Amino acid sequence: MAFVQQSSPHARNARPTSRVMLWVIIAALPGLIAQTVFFGWGNLINVVWCIAVALASEAAFLKLRGKPVAFFLKDNTAAVTGLLLGLSLPQFAPWWVSAIAVITAIIIAKQLYGGLGSNPFNPAMVGYALVLISFPVAMTTNWAEAAMLFQGSPGFGETLARIFSASQTAVDGWTMATPLGEYKHKIASHTATEVLAHPTFGEGIARGWEWVNVAFLAGGLVLVFLRIITWHIPAGFLGGLVLMSLAFGANADQYAPLSLHLLAGGTMLGAFFIATDPVSAATSHHGKLIYGAGIGVLIYVIRSWGNYPDAVAFSVLLMNFAVPFIDYYTPPRAYGHHKARRGLPGKDQG
Repeated sequence: MAFVQQSSPHARNARPTSRVMLWVIIAALPGLIAQTVFFGWGNLINVVWCIAVALASEAAFLKLRGKPVAFFLKDNTAAVTGLLLGLSLPQFAPWWVSAIAVITAIIIAKQLYGGLGSNPFNPAMVGYALVLISFPVAMTTNWAEAAMLFQGSPGFGETLARIFSASQTAVDGWTMATPLGEYKHKIASHTATEVLAHPTFGEGIARGWEWVNVAFLAGGLVLVFLRIITWHIPAGFLGGLVLMSLAFGANADQYAPLSLHLLAGGTMLGAFFIATDPVSAATSHHGKLIYGAGIGVLIYVIRSWGNYPDAVAFSVLLMNFAVPFIDYYTPPRAYGHHKARRGLPGKDQG
């Protein structure tokens, strides 16, 4: 009789992996809807395309490894990887850029390490970082201009044709720099008032982006409420980002204000859906707080003094390197054992 071999952990849980991943997909839908409403059809098309490529890539590699394809595909982890990349990539990113990101995430960052439970790095962010470094033009010039769906944004057919064309160059009138990118590159020669007058920011904090981040925040809080994820990583993530912004970003004529850090770019998507990957993140509650705070601090450092305006992917990957160190020094209390005593031993401790 043949048995399916799986890596640890083997603990039984009322919520199988497939259901947990399904809840992650459901919780991300408000953010996807907000992206579609404010930036057109691009992210929706990217999500469908990336999920299809992720499932096909995983199926092909499982077949090569001689593993049962249906058994592993039904855990929904490949679909979540495709979803996260579809949400993160520019709305008009060429199809082949998205495909390279997804194939890299599934095959190199996940399957070559042994599959689910064995990957030390967040697969989606490995794929994103690779295409960001390899194809900077495609990844920086294809962000959609904020325009309400059916009220100025390109139609579904136009967007589909643009994504599946071979060109990397942006289309004038369809694309615009992201708010974080616009602020980062203009603040050196302009005042904050002049920069914020750009149409990218609109009348709010970051035209369209604030609502996308609020939608991902709402979905993330649902995951916390349902105990799909714990609050520790998002709290550490946002806390580290807030503390750094309060400490160094008081002068808006030098650095982006806190409101932009929180409600522009991929902050809430990163805090609740990317950094909380259960495989590549820290294990204990204390470790999760440290891990999340490290990501938040690195995001601010890279956004303010580095070359990339968003930096969620690089920050997550850098902290993935630190997870073994964090886990070593923040082990969870073993069941049945008392918490370790701290401080100098007293007389009763000999």
